[in-house]
Amino acid sequence: MYDDRKSWNVKDAEIMRELRGILNLTAEECALLKGLQPAAKEAAPQLVAEFYERLLAYEPTREFIDDKERLANTLANWFTELFCGNYDDTYALKRLSIGNVHVRIGLPIRYPLAMMDVIANHGERIASATGEAAVKAFRKVLALDVATFNQAYENNQLHHLAELTGSERLARRLLSGG
Repeated sequence: MYDDRKSWNVKDAEIMRELRGILNLTAEECALLKGLQPAAKEAAPQLVAEFYERLLAYEPTREFIDDKERLANTLANWFTELFCGNYDDTYALKRLSIGNVHVRIGLPIRYPLAMMDVIANHGERIASATGEAAVKAFRKVLALDVATFNQAYENNQLHHLAELTGSERLARRLLSGG
C-alpha cells in the first residue's frame, strides 16, 4: 500500500518546487513581495525585539539562546528574505539548512512553530500596506517556509529511523503508522 508513494521520492530542493506548485505562488505575487522587502528590512528590528522579548521571558527557550546578537541578525535576515521575491532551489536549501541547525541544537519544533505568530503579524502588517493580494502572497511564502522548516525535522527523524531499520521505506512506513 505504501510502497508506491510518489511523495516519498521528493527530496531536498525538489520539496520547494513541489510546495511552490501546491501553493500556486505566482510571479505576480513574488514581485509584490519583492517590492515590500525594504519595508521588511525596516521593520525587522521591531520584530526581533518582540521575538526575543518573548523567548527570553520563558526559561525553556532561553536555554537555546547563546549568542543573542548573532541570532538576532539571523532572524532579521530570515524575515527580510521572506520578501525577496525569489523562492528558488537556493532559497529552499537555505531554509532547510536553517531547519537543520534547529534540529542539530535539539530545539523542539514546538518552539519555532509557536513563534510563527510573531512573524505572521509583522509580515501581514507590512503586506497589508499594499493590499489583500500582498497579504495572500505573504501567507503563501510563510507557509512555504514553515513546510520547508518542518521538512528538516522530518528528514532527521527519517534518517535516524532508516539507520536503525536499514530501510528508508520501512522508516517511512513506521513514521506514518503503516
